[in-house]
Amino acid sequence: MSDLTQYANSIWTILDYPLFMLGKSTITLWAIVLNVLLLVSFFVITGRFKAWLLSSLSQKKGVNVSNWRAAITLGYYGLLSIGLVEILQTTGLDLVFFTVLTGPIGIGVGFGMQTIISNFVSGIILLLEKPLKLGDRIEIGDVSGNVHNISVRATTIITNNNVAIIVPNSDFISKQLINWSYSGNTVRISISVPVAYDSDPELVKKLLLDVAKQEPGVLEAPVPMVRLSKFGDSGLVFDLLVWTQDYADRMGALRSLLNFAVLKEFKENKVRIPYPQMDLHILKDSEA
Repeated sequence: MSDLTQYANSIWTILDYPLFMLGKSTITLWAIVLNVLLLVSFFVITGRFKAWLLSSLSQKKGVNVSNWRAAITLGYYGLLSIGLVEILQTTGLDLVFFTVLTGPIGIGVGFGMQTIISNFVSGIILLLEKPLKLGDRIEIGDVSGNVHNISVRATTIITNNNVAIIVPNSDFISKQLINWSYSGNTVRISISVPVAYDSDPELVKKLLLDVAKQEPGVLEAPVPMVRLSKFGDSGLVFDLLVWTQDYADRMGALRSLLNFAVLKEFKENKVRIPYPQMDLHILKDSEA
């Protein structure tokens, strides 16, 4: 038993041996090991707790997931900041020294981390203002897809090709953002259809509305509309406007279905789609 006690004392002597001074704190090997163990345990526990909250939240019905997700994320980072300070204080480290040390270092690091800090602040703004939420159909720059995940650094967008694109949060603040689902998952799309000038406008309107009524992906309310948008160079141009939910994230697919149906109806009812026309006037040398 005495050998075991002596062995334990020897180990403690090694762990408690002062390595260096940090401000008014004496840093030992035990202090380093203890801080590492506490910090790792704290990060693992809080991370799993956050994941459990988000998982439980996704299974709840009738809950504003976007608001709660933002609150949980902000609370998580707030808890990390408080926990980090408390752990360092509990283990006896002099935080005043860290304050003095991080002054000049922070200036240098700040210049190198401007992008990271900008994305972090932008992420906080996105979580608070909520211009987009999970599942929204958005367009930003050349990227178009559904929002899959929103973090404080970047947002993940899944395209129609099932490709995940990571967009820095600062882009959502500095660039124009188009959110097709901001006021709900119902979106309106339109297709332009040219017809010859000798076509019956009322017949064209009826055929276009029939196409909209026969397409299952088009909503009955709001009702589809047909507009005579302009007098083109080669014919009349009509716009068919419809609303959809099923194709909110595949608007190109619905446009294609409507175009095929319109082409079929026009052929059956002998409504001509005009070709571009150009008049050429040839002058002889004697007339020039």
